[in-house]
Amino acid sequence: MLVVMGISMAIVVPNIGRRMQEREVRSSALGLAAVARDLRSRALVDGIVQQLIVSMPHNTYFVPKLREVHLPEDVRIASIEGGEAMEGDTKRFYFFPNGSSLGGEIVIGSSVNSISYLIRMEPLTGKIEVSRGGQS
Repeated sequence: MLVVMGISMAIVVPNIGRRMQEREVRSSALGLAAVARDLRSRALVDGIVQQLIVSMPHNTYFVPKLREVHLPEDVRIASIEGGEAMEGDTKRFYFFPNGSSLGGEIVIGSSVNSISYLIRMEPLTGKIEVSRGGQS
C-alpha cells in the first residue's frame, strides 16, 4: 500500500507544480491582453491614440501615466514582434481611434518549462487574441 501511495505521489506532485506554473503564465498573458483591449476601447471612446509599452529586459508592460506591471518571477516575455522599436528589446504599441492598432505579437512563457502563450494584436481590426503555445 505504501508503494502505491509513493508512486501516486511521484506522479501527482510534479503535475500540480506544472499546473500552477501554467496558470501563472496564462493569467499573465490574459492580463496583458485585457490591458491591450482596454486601451483599444479607450482609443475608440476618447478619440485619442493610446499606447502600450512592453519591455523584455525589464519583464514589464507599461501604460503611460497609469501603471507599470511587473510579471511574476517565473514568467518571462519571451519575444516581441511588431510595434515601434524603442531602446533595447522594448516596443511601443499604438491603438488608434478608428479601432486599428500598430499590430504585433507578444509571447509570454515560463522560465521554468516550455509553457507559453501568444498575444496577437491585429493591425487592421485591432482585434486582440490569446492562444496557447504560440499557435492560432
